Amino acid sequence: MSFDQAFLDRLRDAVPLAQVVGRRVRLVRRGREHSGLCPFHNEKSPSFTVNEDKGFFHCFGCGAHGDVIGFVMRSEGLGFPEAVERLAAEAGLALPQADPVTRAQERQRASVADALEAACAWFEAQLASPAGAQARDYLSRRGLSAETVAAFRLGFAPDRRGALRQALNARGVGDDLLVAGGLLKRADDGDLRDYFFGRVIFPIADRRGRVIAFGGRSLDPQARAKYLNSPDTKLFHKGQVLFNLDKARRAAHEGAPLLVVEGYMDVIALAQAGYPAAVAPLGTALTEAQIGELWRMAPEPLLCFDGDVAGQRAAARAVERALPLLQPAKSLRFVLLPAGEDPDSLIRSAGPQAIGQCIAAAKPLSEMLWSGVAAAHHLDTPERRAGLREALLRAVSRIADKGVQTAYRADMLDRYFTLVGGRRGRKAGPAAPVARVRPPAVHGHRRAAEVLMAMLIFYPQVAVDHLEEVAAAPLPGGDLDLLRRRIIDCLAATPDLDSAALECHLSAHGDEELVRALKQRVLLDEPLAKPETALPLIRKRLAYWIRRVGNLPSAEATATLTYDDSHRANYVARVDDLT
Repeated sequence: MSFDQAFLDRLRDAVPLAQVVGRRVRLVRRGREHSGLCPFHNEKSPSFTVNEDKGFFHCFGCGAHGDVIGFVMRSEGLGFPEAVERLAAEAGLALPQADPVTRAQERQRASVADALEAACAWFEAQLASPAGAQARDYLSRRGLSAETVAAFRLGFAPDRRGALRQALNARGVGDDLLVAGGLLKRADDGDLRDYFFGRVIFPIADRRGRVIAFGGRSLDPQARAKYLNSPDTKLFHKGQVLFNLDKARRAAHEGAPLLVVEGYMDVIALAQAGYPAAVAPLGTALTEAQIGELWRMAPEPLLCFDGDVAGQRAAARAVERALPLLQPAKSLRFVLLPAGEDPDSLIRSAGPQAIGQCIAAAKPLSEMLWSGVAAAHHLDTPERRAGLREALLRAVSRIADKGVQTAYRADMLDRYFTLVGGRRGRKAGPAAPVARVRPPAVHGHRRAAEVLMAMLIFYPQVAVDHLEEVAAAPLPGGDLDLLRRRIIDCLAATPDLDSAALECHLSAHGDEELVRALKQRVLLDEPLAKPETALPLIRKRLAYWIRRVGNLPSAEATATLTYDDSHRANYVARVDDLT
């Protein structure tokens, strides 16, 4: 159902944002806003705000942002129509009436859904009947309990052509609805035949739990297709649906890890072993629509593919498919299973704890990207090393979100320079001398690094364009390196932060004292660190400090470079000479 803008505006006005958010977040009023701990990522200090006047929520930590509809979608894993319907019911607003054509289509969809539900019940009854003995024996050998079989509504399609059609016709379900639901197909001779026969049946539901299609596993070892899914219909599009979506959505929002596996039996085995938030695509590689569906349930779903060559290929395809879609605080992690194992076989051979160990060792998408690209390149010549760098940057350039792309570029180049040796950002040959201008007072490498960090905090709108160089700068270890990582992560996730917001984020992570000390230091060593300074000049100064940190020896015993106050005016006047 579509909703016009006027109705959506009335809905937003009718449901107080703070009231909806307050059900999941303990909010504290601060002036015209509310603040609290973000419900979308783990944090110890509040970075989540709700502005009722402007009608939006925002998290400075993970970048989550939206209105009351968006909050319900994120927090409850609902699609847009479902979130609107939920809020409209709460506000007592009647949903807009559809036009006659749309109403007729909705009635048709409802009738098809009723036919699919009737078929599901019939399949269940067949599994429990004498005809289902072979199917029951198969499920028992696979280790499924009677409770699990009932929970997933597993069934059986007898190996009798026309059995389903005859049974449902007798209950008043016409052939037109059976064809529309993908339960009958027209043969070459024009006759209608059952789509499923001689198979264990797995019902496929939408996010609300309504049956929209079926999958079938053949009991004939010689069958051409071991697994068969319903054809696409008005209710079912296999590239947009995930098996077990309805149960997994609820479990994921209760804190269970969201696992993506390859098949029906993997999902069911995981659920029986205590991992209820497991889903599977339906015979296709993971699609963009399915990745979006996963992100409605969890910010970092765990992709758990089989430990064979096909599983490795599936993981590589998932990396390629996900790269352009990555967003701040939304990614994928990869669970690597032992060679030759899938989740079902691993649980049966080593127990549920084996899956838990694999989940604990899950790898981020960035590591999968790096290992996949690096494995395809030899590094024995400069040309081949340059080829690896080019391949990494080409892959990263596919990320649409600029903040995430910047963070990935810095990460990939860090890994590259660590692998090939050398130091990022170091130019060949001695640094060019600066004519006519003495540098500010800098006492060794630590002092220069402190000034650089302070410049980043003073001017995040400039720093965001230089995150790659900043990530490459050889800082002293310890507090400054940790601070740099936090600054880069924050600006990569939220590139439009101003200085005050960045300071707030850093303070929330315990860096308040360090930031205060750096701000005092920079005013001594960088006289242009003032709010009124023009940004082009600040860009030159930031580039200067990045270069300076890279060219100074890292030992604290570096000889002190003096700077006399009598030269300050000349320095400020001639600073444009710096390149």
